[in-house]
Amino acid sequence: MAKKFASRVSKRDRDIKDITSHLDQKMFQLSDEKLLQGARLDDIALNKIEVRKQVRTKFNDDSIRELAANIKENGLIQPIVIHREGNKYVLICGERRFRAMSTIEEMTMAPCFILEDKTDEELMAIQFSENSAREQLHYIDQADSIFGYKKLTGASERKIQAALGISKSEVHRCLLIAKLPKAVKEAAKEFNSEKYVLLEWQALESGDLKNNLKSEILDGTITKRLQLKRKINAGGGVVKTKRKTAPKKLVKVKSTEQSATDLLKEFASKSKDIKLDKKSQAMLKKLMENLDA
Repeated sequence: MAKKFASRVSKRDRDIKDITSHLDQKMFQLSDEKLLQGARLDDIALNKIEVRKQVRTKFNDDSIRELAANIKENGLIQPIVIHREGNKYVLICGERRFRAMSTIEEMTMAPCFILEDKTDEELMAIQFSENSAREQLHYIDQADSIFGYKKLTGASERKIQAALGISKSEVHRCLLIAKLPKAVKEAAKEFNSEKYVLLEWQALESGDLKNNLKSEILDGTITKRLQLKRKINAGGGVVKTKRKTAPKKLVKVKSTEQSATDLLKEFASKSKDIKLDKKSQAMLKKLMENLDA
C-alpha cells in the first residue's frame, strides 16, 4: 500500500521552531565530550559576545548570506562556542554562524556552549578541531593556526600531531607555509593558489628567478603547481643546487714505457758490477741497442 504524505507547505506559511529549546544540554555535550567537556548551554545576547582573532580568516559572503537565510527560516541548530572571561564572552567557534546571525535584525540572542576556566592551549585545540570539522579551512589559516599553537605551547611536531589529530608531514608543511612572507600568503588566499606552489617556490635558491616568480604569485599569474614548474624549467632554475668542488690538481705521471726505459738504463749502468752469464749480457746489450735506435 502506498504511503500518504502531508501536502507541501510554502515557505511563507511554515512555522519557525527553535528546536534547541527542546534539547537537553547533555545531548550537545555527547556530540563532542572531549572538546566541550564541562560546557553549559544557554542563550546569550549577540552584542555581549566579543570576536577576537580566529583560526578562520577567509569567509565567503555568498555562503554567509545562505547561512543567514537558513537560520532565519529554521533557527540555529548548532550552538556557537564561547568562553567566559569575567564579565565578557569571547567567541571560540562559530564565527560564520555569528556573522550570519548578526545580519538578521530580529535575532538578538543565540544558543551558546559556554566554556569556563580553559587555558589558551585548550581553547586553540578546540577552535582548530571545530573549524577543521566544518566548512573546509583554508590551508593558510590552518598553517597560521598550527604555528600559533606551536609558539604558545612550545610543542614538537609529533606532539602537535597528537594534539590536533593531523599527520606529522602535514604539520611540517604547515609550519613551512606559516613562515612565508605575509604578502605571499595573502595572495594565495585571494587567488586560491595551490599549497605546493608556495612550498616549491620557497625551496628555490635565492636569486632573480625566485624574485620574478614571487611577483607572478602575488599578482595571481601563477596559482597552479604545473604553472610554477613550467616557469622554473623555462628559467633554468632548480630547487636545489649542488655544491661546487675545487678543481683537481694535475699531476704529471711518466708513462709506463718511459719508466721501463729509465729502469733498463739504470740497470745497464750498474751491470759492470753485477756478474752475468754471457747469454744475459748479450740480451742486455741487444735491449740497449734497441732503446738507442
